[in-house]
Amino acid sequence: MLNAVRIPARDATSRRTLLVLHGLGDSAEGWEWLPGELSLPWLNCLLANAPDDYFGGHSWFDLKVRDGTAPEIVGDGVERSRRLIHDLIGREIAAGVSATEIAILGFSQGCVMTLDAGLRHPGRLAGLVGISGWAHQPERLIAEAAPTARALPVLVTHGLQDPLLPIDWVRPQMKLLQAAGFDLVWQEFEKEHTVAGRAEVNFIRRFLESAFAMPPQPTRRGATGTVG
Repeated sequence: MLNAVRIPARDATSRRTLLVLHGLGDSAEGWEWLPGELSLPWLNCLLANAPDDYFGGHSWFDLKVRDGTAPEIVGDGVERSRRLIHDLIGREIAAGVSATEIAILGFSQGCVMTLDAGLRHPGRLAGLVGISGWAHQPERLIAEAAPTARALPVLVTHGLQDPLLPIDWVRPQMKLLQAAGFDLVWQEFEKEHTVAGRAEVNFIRRFLESAFAMPPQPTRRGATGTVG
């Protein structure tokens, strides 16, 4: 069972929920800034901790990284974490939140799990947001996606200067998913392996408003902090 930190919406009547999946070595605490920056009064946030300990933080799966090659996932951690994420979503549904009121957002390793678990989830979710990550076994993901997955709005953002996951590795994967019929928006930003700047946060914010069919809030201006 995944541990998660809940940050309730300012609108206590809203059940709309964003499940947030951190990156390698991070934790739920590292994403407590997100609800305030998104500033969506109807959005509950559920910040999950990955199941494995990793140098003071947590990890969703084991990973080998070699210079000049794409990351290699070892073991069955992706499948294990997928089941745990589906179980967490199931607990929300059992508590009265419908699948269509749940979206997932993930960074780096969390992006991998967002796409892997979200596109396979049997219920029609509200949407998926992947930041600075990649797709694990995209051909298999296409074959095993849920029947409703191609109607699911998906946003994936990436940095043109990402030194850990060069964009040239990730861009073809996203084009493959688009060609397979998924409703995927691919957005490139002038950034490294991070979430940086009001422009990207506002882009994600507008996507979530559309995914949840909510009216847009006034656009926020100014810089945000960064997370890596």
